[in-house]
Amino acid sequence: MAGRCLVALALFLGAACAEAQIVSTRIWPAKDYTRVTLESKSEIKFQVFAVKDPERLVLDLEGVEFGPALADLHGKVAAGDPYIDKLRAGRNRPGVLRLVLDLKTEVKPQVFTLKPVGEYGHRLVLDLYPVVPPDPLAALIEADGKIPLREEKAEPEAAAPPDKPKIARMATIVIDPGHGGEDPGARGRLGSWEKDINLTISKRLKALIDAEPDMRALLTRDADFYVPLQVRVDKARRVRADLFVSVHADAFIRPHARGSSVFALSERRATSEAARWLAKKENEADLVGGVNIDVKDRYLAQTLLDLSQTATLDHSLRLGNAVLGELGQVNTLHKAQVEQASFAVLKSPDVPSILVETAFISNPEEEKRLNDEAYQDQLARAILSGIKRYLARHPARPSPVALN
Repeated sequence: MAGRCLVALALFLGAACAEAQIVSTRIWPAKDYTRVTLESKSEIKFQVFAVKDPERLVLDLEGVEFGPALADLHGKVAAGDPYIDKLRAGRNRPGVLRLVLDLKTEVKPQVFTLKPVGEYGHRLVLDLYPVVPPDPLAALIEADGKIPLREEKAEPEAAAPPDKPKIARMATIVIDPGHGGEDPGARGRLGSWEKDINLTISKRLKALIDAEPDMRALLTRDADFYVPLQVRVDKARRVRADLFVSVHADAFIRPHARGSSVFALSERRATSEAARWLAKKENEADLVGGVNIDVKDRYLAQTLLDLSQTATLDHSLRLGNAVLGELGQVNTLHKAQVEQASFAVLKSPDVPSILVETAFISNPEEEKRLNDEAYQDQLARAILSGIKRYLARHPARPSPVALN
């Protein structure tokens, strides 16, 4: 009798262990899209379907046990989530756990799995996109209230020279807060996450730019969610940006590394081994942040094929030097010159682009300064001063032909 009980217990435990265990759940709400992530110790088999009147999305998970991580998921839905109203999970039938999302509006869902990477295990990702994607150019104009063109006022004492243009184009600056959402970036020894530092400084920089009468700014992300690297480039091109500035906080394995750096794209070899290593690390952000590789980007082929961008690279270096010079007024420079490497986020063929490493978040002293509001403001003002120095010599160019 005892032997039979032990066998039954072993079979029960074996069946329980065979179920996928979800160890963590996360929700990243944003206007661009809302992401729901289920992280587990093994790959999850699933089925997804939509239900109308009212709008719902149903996700059936096969062989998944109902544990604390799933039980807590409903409480993670933010009141301001643009797409999810409520969320509930429970056993639907033997061997199947059902996750139901009550939606606020119709969505275009994407569901995909990610293999373990970094500190993450297997992930099942559900992205809820709006049926009509937001137009970044329309959003930019609506947000800042400025129009793309402005009329230059002549001095009352004398009319403007006949050859002086009466219309000048407003400079559009795209600011890219590095990392976000599932991709936290580097973590400081005092507990700071790079993605948060990047967003805070970027928002300060945007406010400063928007206060300028002849400039306006767009953030590639304005909240804590992940934006694929190519989408960041895409956003800059769609708003016909004059400049692209990606904001980061550097990290190294040893805590003594310090200082600010500026990087531009290199079509060939990196200017240093450190630059090559950093580009490789930043380019792996899509693996951590989570990108659906089944979705083809319509700009990717064009961008990769159109890298006859000698003029763009030249202007990227000029912008980089201007910004680096200003950063040197508020912080030690890690490198005295602009470095180059193959950063994916800088591969716009027609927008001068730089990546700014504001300071080393892995250095406790610099991490502390990065969390100081006054210092964040100094960094943002230094970047703005560099941008203004560049634009003083290279004014915003005439509007290019619209992209197809």
